[in-house]
Amino acid sequence: MKVRLAGVVGESVVDGPGIRYTVFVQGCPHHCPGCHNPQTHDFDGGYEGDTEELFEQFRVDPILKGITLSGGEPFCQPGPLAELARQVHALGKDVVVYTGYTYEKLSAMEDPEVRALLAETDLLVDGPFIEEEKDLELPFRGSANQRLICMEATRREGRPVLRED
Repeated sequence: MKVRLAGVVGESVVDGPGIRYTVFVQGCPHHCPGCHNPQTHDFDGGYEGDTEELFEQFRVDPILKGITLSGGEPFCQPGPLAELARQVHALGKDVVVYTGYTYEKLSAMEDPEVRALLAETDLLVDGPFIEEEKDLELPFRGSANQRLICMEATRREGRPVLRED
């Protein structure tokens, strides 16, 4: 499936737990002041990629713990990313997704592709980056308002369950 990309980092240790294959999608409606990836905002920028090629690059690296979907805004391209996440899960690896939306906003969307990507997410880093709450000491996020949501526990309990730092 085709997906609009800003870039890929083959082995990252800052985009979630463990060594991760990080996919930066192109296009973001949030335009958070102080965003560290402002080049990903333009929906016409970046380049067209293919989820099969991304998966093949991921699959051949045995040290990867999982994949991280970042941006840009992954939930603006949820269909192909949900399929990529399904393939990653089939290998027994995990999926981290960064979003400027809150979990509650995503949960209220009636889009089946958004729901599919949420269903394939293990750790959701939600909320917009807020420059006034910037904190470089926080693991895997940039501002204090952003949450690390354990999605398996969230699905089980029916409410957001936060990861313990």
